[in-house]
Amino acid sequence: MWSLLRLSALSLTTLMIAGCSDPKIDTSSMPAAVVSVEKVRDSLPTYKRDEFDQALTIIAMSSFSGIDLLNAQRMNAAEIAESANAYMHGLTGDEVIERADKMLRERRAREREQALQTLDRLETKQASAAHDQQQRAQVSIESADYYISTSPYGAFEPVIDLQVTNGSEQVISELFLHGVLTSPDRETPWVDEKFYYVIAGGLAPGETAQWSLAPNRFGPWGNNQIPRNTELTLTLQGINDAQGEPLWNSPPLSENETAKLEALRAEYGGVNAHTVN
Repeated sequence: MWSLLRLSALSLTTLMIAGCSDPKIDTSSMPAAVVSVEKVRDSLPTYKRDEFDQALTIIAMSSFSGIDLLNAQRMNAAEIAESANAYMHGLTGDEVIERADKMLRERRAREREQALQTLDRLETKQASAAHDQQQRAQVSIESADYYISTSPYGAFEPVIDLQVTNGSEQVISELFLHGVLTSPDRETPWVDEKFYYVIAGGLAPGETAQWSLAPNRFGPWGNNQIPRNTELTLTLQGINDAQGEPLWNSPPLSENETAKLEALRAEYGGVNAHTVN
């Protein structure tokens, strides 16, 4: 029994000595780092060396922004030495691999959290825009006509006849409109312009009103080349309330935001961003 105990203790001591004798990276100076990196690499089994190369690069470059740690390329010993930091000093080859793996897992966790936060933000923005669009649709343009009238002094005056119904629960005081004036024989619109109209006294909920707007006759609406057979398309783009404050003006997602949202939904669909730690 004593012999077995001595043998076990001797074996354990031998393993500890062998473990302690594994070469380690020394970043105390560039020459030492160059030599130790190669020495540690050579001490590893052949099948681990590529993993070690990538791990060293990940650790060395982790402090630099804009580096793709998930697709790191092998660096030579001089580059490692130049970029080396305290994270590598005193590590064996296996410890370097373990530390790099931990860094990648932490980075993936951060990226996942950021992605879920972005997903939540874009979905909230999309929902707000959809809600506001529905609310804004309650204020409807019933009719819109353009024609040229003659003033009491014989001058030609452009006119826009506009009828609007306020189906919302808010008093509205101002409309922001986009007008496009076209004719069948012309590809380019005669007029493509944004403008606003202030409603004197406001338009109460449930009310319908009709107005005759008088665009500047010296502007595009007053072009005397515009034919009689034109078609006016008016789009309501914004509304102000009785205090002159914007109503239901949440902006829609841009094309880039829409594409980003679709990609995030495909990757993280069903995951609640608020549950991420």
